[in-house]
Amino acid sequence: MQNKHTTQAILLLILANLLASLSDVALKVLNGEVPTFQYVFLRQLISVFFILPFWLQLPKERYKEGSCMITFWRAQLIVGGSACTLIAITHLTLATANAIFYVAPLMMLPLSILLLKEAPPLSKYIATAIGFIGVLVVLRPEQFHWAAIVALGSALTMAFGNILIRRLPAEQKLVSTLFWTTIMTLPLALFLAILQWQTISWTHVLWIVAINIFVLGYHALAVMAYKKDAASNIALAEYSGLAIVVLFGIMWFDEMPDLLTAIGILLIVIPMMPLPWKKWLRGLKQSPPS
Repeated sequence: MQNKHTTQAILLLILANLLASLSDVALKVLNGEVPTFQYVFLRQLISVFFILPFWLQLPKERYKEGSCMITFWRAQLIVGGSACTLIAITHLTLATANAIFYVAPLMMLPLSILLLKEAPPLSKYIATAIGFIGVLVVLRPEQFHWAAIVALGSALTMAFGNILIRRLPAEQKLVSTLFWTTIMTLPLALFLAILQWQTISWTHVLWIVAINIFVLGYHALAVMAYKKDAASNIALAEYSGLAIVVLFGIMWFDEMPDLLTAIGILLIVIPMMPLPWKKWLRGLKQSPPS
């Protein structure tokens, strides 16, 4: 029964990453035709309409839950991070941009030491060092593009945002967190969007709606997956997203990664793979055929 639940959870997580990859494809299709902060504002505004019905189902005494300074600062990070993501995906290949996005968990190590006073084991330092070597391989001088710095900005905002999540009350409802975080992105996003506002087509709006649907679908399926089995048993499936975007880049945008880029991606991803999964993979190789 445990194996069945694990298989179902892995399939859900792979499907979740498929949706996340489709959101990146939709961003790529926009091709920078929507001004950066106008895109961010419209996306967050549309998100409010998706989340609002669920937030209204909460007891009224919990409506203000999540409207705190931690949520406010996370919201501002999301504005900056969403803008960086759009720019990075527009100007880099899907594989390169996503490889840099995966640096966010690596950045959390020094941030957790500085901000949360955590003391990670030596293995975490080694994994982080290997991951950053992978970043240098991906961003080697002959492949460097200014948008790579922007992509690192996106990874940094994600890392800071994840650190701030740890300071939120454990009993706080997810819907409350999502609602207030999204609401608090709107003032800054609107102010910046007005500075570069232009007329866009309904096709652009529909692509932004699609991005919201894909991202919300990812979060919903990921929650379902992690409820079915322990994170240590299925977390490796999270990295299916990187394989999927590489495939999509080849299929739809003729973005064939070279050998060194592939090696750099592996150096970023492999050190973050959960140890139980490595043991499970070794067990599969050693188990006799049935």
